[in-house]
Amino acid sequence: MSKPARVLVLHEGPQPRSPGLDTVSELADVTFTDEAHLAGALPGAEVLYLHHFLSHALREAWPAADALRWVHVAAAGVDPVLFEDLIASDVMVTNSRGVFDDAIAEYVLGQIISGAKGFRDSWDAQREHRWQHRESDRVAGQRVLVVGTGAIGRSIARLLRAVGIEVRGAGRRVITDDPDFGHVTDDLLGTLPEFDWVVAVAPLTESTRGMFDAQAFAAMGEHARLINVGRGELVRTGALVRALEDGAIAGAVLDVTDPEPLPADHPLWTLPGVSISAHQSGDVRGWRDELDTLFADNLGRWQRGEELRNVVDTELGYVPTTRSQT
Repeated sequence: MSKPARVLVLHEGPQPRSPGLDTVSELADVTFTDEAHLAGALPGAEVLYLHHFLSHALREAWPAADALRWVHVAAAGVDPVLFEDLIASDVMVTNSRGVFDDAIAEYVLGQIISGAKGFRDSWDAQREHRWQHRESDRVAGQRVLVVGTGAIGRSIARLLRAVGIEVRGAGRRVITDDPDFGHVTDDLLGTLPEFDWVVAVAPLTESTRGMFDAQAFAAMGEHARLINVGRGELVRTGALVRALEDGAIAGAVLDVTDPEPLPADHPLWTLPGVSISAHQSGDVRGWRDELDTLFADNLGRWQRGEELRNVVDTELGYVPTTRSQT
């Protein structure tokens, strides 16, 4: 069994260590590098593992990739590496689909429960030592539109349906008998007025960038709230701020933002009805180890000439979901 001449791991901060990376080191000749030294480390590398999954450094370093055959991204979203030269090449791209699905679904459910039950108001009253009785909403019967019908969106749909929430999907094509969503629409704007919550989990592509704009927020009801667990660039931030200020929508839960990190003086921090977390909806304890273990498994498959997990269609920008996978 042959092994690659070199596997290059692009990381951020101190050199990462994990059982999965120990396995990778047993399988191949591994070099660790950071963004500043990527171009110098790329020559001769056949495999690039983007442990630093938000890095855009490969675009600039691309001319040095003289032997690269495969890029694996330690995330579900692969938009940082989908630049024209890579798309036009024969380099294969895989992602870490499956690692974050259930954790992100739990995050979404938790935020919907918190919003329906008004936990934020209760916490505020507790800090002020103020006893204040109030009513809240049922979670069962809430209507949720999940925009993005890949693996994470499907996990979200299954968990929400388990507690009595009505779920539908929005994607690239209409599906009338989907096992997770029931119905999937391709008419986002026409469907938005029907829902209490809209969950953005679509991959970031040229067709989805800025899909939540002023027109989309105008289509949502005044009682509706947005949850973004996809990419910050799915949302036109200025339009969201105006919609919140004008009361066009009731609130937003933002695990991702544009820009990111969100500047300390940005108005989103203090707008009513907004909940912000630092791009962590899928980052449960042990997530890094799971990512490295998945890459190690794929590296073993690659060396054995077997089919890899999570092969991305670089033209589409994500791993296509076949009907057998739903």
